[in-house]
Amino acid sequence: MNVREDPASLPDPADLVRNAVEQGVVPGAVLISGRGAHGPVRTAAFGTTADGPSGRPVAADTVFDLASLTKVVATTPAVLRLADTGALRLDDPVRRHLPGFAGAGKSEVTIRHLLSHSSGLPPHRDYWQLPGGPADRLAAVLAEPLDHLPGTVVNYSDLGFILLGEIVATVAGEPLDTAVRELVLDPLGLTTTRYLPPADWRAVTAATEAPPGGEPKRGVVHDENAESLGGVAGHAGLFGTAPDLAHYLRACWLADESPLSARTRSEALSLQTAGLDGARGLGWTLPGDTWDHMSPHWPTTGAGHTGFTGTSLALDPVTGIWVVLLTNAVHYGRGARAKELRRAVHAAVAARAEPVRG
Repeated sequence: MNVREDPASLPDPADLVRNAVEQGVVPGAVLISGRGAHGPVRTAAFGTTADGPSGRPVAADTVFDLASLTKVVATTPAVLRLADTGALRLDDPVRRHLPGFAGAGKSEVTIRHLLSHSSGLPPHRDYWQLPGGPADRLAAVLAEPLDHLPGTVVNYSDLGFILLGEIVATVAGEPLDTAVRELVLDPLGLTTTRYLPPADWRAVTAATEAPPGGEPKRGVVHDENAESLGGVAGHAGLFGTAPDLAHYLRACWLADESPLSARTRSEALSLQTAGLDGARGLGWTLPGDTWDHMSPHWPTTGAGHTGFTGTSLALDPVTGIWVVLLTNAVHYGRGARAKELRRAVHAAVAARAEPVRG
């Protein structure tokens, strides 16, 4: 039997989030946690959508800029669904679908490398500062040289997921937002998760950061590269609510009737980077990775992901525990991050799970 801390010795997860709001760590937050695809769910919401008179009380249905959760809520499942149907293979060279992806070493880069952040591409470039429009910026991503040989280093890369978004659009034969809706959002019944949120969502959307001399963004993607690509990209751009994301985790990753095959789900949540300097599944962060936010208490079979705006997800397919934590921490500036809060919440949730017997 794995020994866990007495749940009474750790704070209640909701109290941790409430305290973070009261102490000014984050302006507002929604926490939803549960166990299994059909078990009971705990929901708590605190704080406001923005500082000042424009802020409204955060509710369960408050919309958040999901930032890099886009990678695992939109892009990853879209790629995996296309793989399940045979429209692409995970070990396809990227150039098979994007011929413009040319340069030294690039012929060896596969879709699997992009999903596991082991392609050798750099983490980030400020493409939004380039002249021209979205097509010019995509051309710059395709032309980006590798920093490392593929399959040799784990290097978390927005560029890789921008390319994955283009692969989804190319293979599906339609714009990325349409493809994601048809492959992922509609089959799962996600009605409050989407790219390019309509204007009437803004009143219930948490504000992010204010650009220099401007008002805080609300309903416009925080990530500059995603905004410069028209608000729709493989690495960022998705907006959504905590209940929708809770349903996503349960229906897509924990339910037998998931639109993804059991084999594909198992592969996605399994280590793809053995022997390298990071622990990555397909899209997902695994325990022990540099970006692991799940705490040492989280099951080693788990997986998760974070978003720069202050969002995070985590699940464990073995025990069935899962957590959705959405905040707009970046409203306080880019130095305001929810790292410690995330780890404390995940530790508290994991400690309250039933002991694993074996």
